Amino acid sequence: MTIPAELEAQILRYHHVEKWRCGTIASQLGIHHETVLRVIIQAGLRPHNPRSRPSKIDAYVPFIKETLDKFPKLAASRLFEMAQERGYKGGPNHFRHRIALLRPRPAAEAFLRLSVLPGEQAQCDWGSFGRMQIGRASRPLMAFVMVLSYSRSVFLRFSLNAQMENFLRGHIGAFEMWGGRVPKTILYDNLKSAVLERVGDAIRFNPKLLAFASHHRFDPRPVAVARGNEKGRVERAIRYIRESFFAAREFADLDDLNAQADAWCRKEGADRKCPGDRMVTVDDAFAREQPLLLPMPETPYPLDEHVVVKVGKTPYVRFDLNDYSVPHTHVRRALEVRADLSQVRVFDGAVMIASHRRTYDRDQQIENPEHIKALVDQKRSASKHRGMNGLTRSVPVCQTLLEQAAVLGSNIGAITSALLKLHDLYGPEELGLAVEEALRSGAPNSRVVRRLLEKRRIERGAPPPVEPHLSERARAKDLPVRMHRLDSYDQLSLPGIEGTEDE
Repeated sequence: MTIPAELEAQILRYHHVEKWRCGTIASQLGIHHETVLRVIIQAGLRPHNPRSRPSKIDAYVPFIKETLDKFPKLAASRLFEMAQERGYKGGPNHFRHRIALLRPRPAAEAFLRLSVLPGEQAQCDWGSFGRMQIGRASRPLMAFVMVLSYSRSVFLRFSLNAQMENFLRGHIGAFEMWGGRVPKTILYDNLKSAVLERVGDAIRFNPKLLAFASHHRFDPRPVAVARGNEKGRVERAIRYIRESFFAAREFADLDDLNAQADAWCRKEGADRKCPGDRMVTVDDAFAREQPLLLPMPETPYPLDEHVVVKVGKTPYVRFDLNDYSVPHTHVRRALEVRADLSQVRVFDGAVMIASHRRTYDRDQQIENPEHIKALVDQKRSASKHRGMNGLTRSVPVCQTLLEQAAVLGSNIGAITSALLKLHDLYGPEELGLAVEEALRSGAPNSRVVRRLLEKRRIERGAPPPVEPHLSERARAKDLPVRMHRLDSYDQLSLPGIEGTEDE
């Protein structure tokens, strides 16, 4: 059991100064006498009152020491079971205290303070800073931090994920803040963005990072496992950012937060005392280091996100929790999305077919009005052709009337709609006779056809036709319905969502 450092200091003081026995210290401080004994022995001291009477565990001490020499991390509970199997009759609490005294303790490893030449090295890492709510989306707020090991100049940029593209964008931002200069070596923790696999000394780097490092001519180097001293500069920088920048800070959005972070790095972060040389500031040390950094190459490195997406029967591509419209001519195809921090572009091969402003909300439909208009026009045209085909199949003579109307420049769609309505009111036989008479009179017009139908009805003495009037509910059955993603209905099953009394 771990005890507070203040209590341990009291035990040792009473033992040294007052010469109290273990039992006296235990009774006065209200703790177990075995705890007092353990503190004194661990301090390399000899208790004033060594136990004079034998203990039940004494006979098992050689077995316990031999077992702990082979298995130094073996749990006390397992050792207790093993001792019971060999005849131990004592209780578990006393046994556990003796195990704590007998367990071998490895010597603490000492680390050398690492010194770095100017321009030689930088360290980088991700830091998690909670989550950010954007509309209906809750996204992780990640901080990319890179610090120059010599001058301790720090770069900070926040992102909404820790994906590879944002990892590389952080590098570019740091190089640009340092005047277009690159350190010769960059140290990484065992991040997936840097190291895909590690078995002993065998390391498999992320190929995207290797390509990026080759382009900028720096050496990517992972730190050894369990060697915190090798990347202590960036870890201390992240702690410094939490305490001196992020704590109690207010910001409107991600852009505002990054603008504040950039100003903080150039002002407060640069004006502090350099941890490696308290006689100068970080800015002064960076002024000496900056000329020794490598220059950035003139050719910029492409950092767009590339994702191949499958378009379904609706003209939208799914990217980063949202739907972006594409021309309806590209449904049921595989397309490529290329995105940066502000724009989403969709390509069919090498041809860009759509471009949208990027949103970090979720379940949004970002549409280009031209895409939707083209789809609506195409649907209307298809509907007109379907109506025309049905009309001419039922009343073949209507084909001749439509052809003659087209020659005269009449609106074929309007004539088709009017003839379809007359077809429903008077029937195909009466409509055919009226159309033939209109053609003989040289008037291929739906109004003339209607007058002829009314004239024939009156001559027959038939009642006027009744035009059906559908209720709003009946009309609603024919309204087009936009398809929605089925997984949105899964939200109804989440805890805390209750139905209404009408459900």
